[in-house]
Amino acid sequence: MKVAVVGATGMVGNVLLQVLREQNFPITELIPVASEKSVGKQIEYDGSSFSVVNLETAVSMKPDVAIFSAGGETSLLWAPKFAAVGTTVIDNSSAWRMDPTKKLIIPEINGHLLTPEDKIIANPNCSTVQLLLALAPLHKAYKIKRVVVSTYQSITGTGVKAVEQMENERNGIQGEMAYAYPIDKNCIPHCDSFEENGYTKEEMKLTNETKKILDEKIHVTATAVRVPVVGGHSEAVNVEFENDFDLADVRKILHNTEGITLKDDPTTNSYPMAKYAEGKDDVFVGRIRRDESQANTLNMWIVADNLRKGAATNAVQIGKLLIEKGLLAVTV
Repeated sequence: MKVAVVGATGMVGNVLLQVLREQNFPITELIPVASEKSVGKQIEYDGSSFSVVNLETAVSMKPDVAIFSAGGETSLLWAPKFAAVGTTVIDNSSAWRMDPTKKLIIPEINGHLLTPEDKIIANPNCSTVQLLLALAPLHKAYKIKRVVVSTYQSITGTGVKAVEQMENERNGIQGEMAYAYPIDKNCIPHCDSFEENGYTKEEMKLTNETKKILDEKIHVTATAVRVPVVGGHSEAVNVEFENDFDLADVRKILHNTEGITLKDDPTTNSYPMAKYAEGKDDVFVGRIRRDESQANTLNMWIVADNLRKGAATNAVQIGKLLIEKGLLAVTV
């Protein structure tokens, strides 16, 4: 199978290559794709060396699947060109997520919707993936009415420049700023650009993507905050259900959900933290407790490595599901 990784030299691209190797994705030919300045660089993968090519060359090579992690503008322009030569595109950007003609997929939740006609498949926003993996089984059991979520998002979600900014600040070095303000020893309530309604794009992604993937009737309000953390995104989540619940049953449901690790024991100070989610594929859930201010309402704390399940791992899982469903032919 020919596999193109678009944005192979970036932060998510590097993790994508790592996850593809870990998951034994059946690659016969890797096509690393990046900007013109990176063309010709060598990418090591599974004991072999592959040359970075530009997008035009990659399209001409007609890969079986192309996993995009190179920004929305690149995806809007180039994903249709790959699809036109028969390539199945799995896109990590926000470009296609709310397009009514494109599927927005978390394999554990709605992977069954994929068909042979889906040549451009959208990967949800990283903070949406971890939120919905925990909410989906609870929605099935108790029917969610409303979600209030506050995110504490890793600087890795912004990219290499943000990590460099924090490291520079910690070492007293003046350097390029990824943010309008210092990030070290600070929290910035501003993820992505502001919309006319006063919410940021990141906050509206949580609202709109939840409705598209889970249920149009669910009301979601979000506040997204950038924090000086590298390991992953954390979310404080308040969920109001139509039906009452038993806390023991909630824990049992989450414990039995694929892709979730329950870490919820206050007696031993056991709860999810970004530091310990880093490098792991699971979504971690804890601090489960009843909201005592109103009926049928639950509080949770959800943490995941945003570069893995929030991006690379989810994309690779989509690819593996396509193979399992016979929607991607494996060349023998």
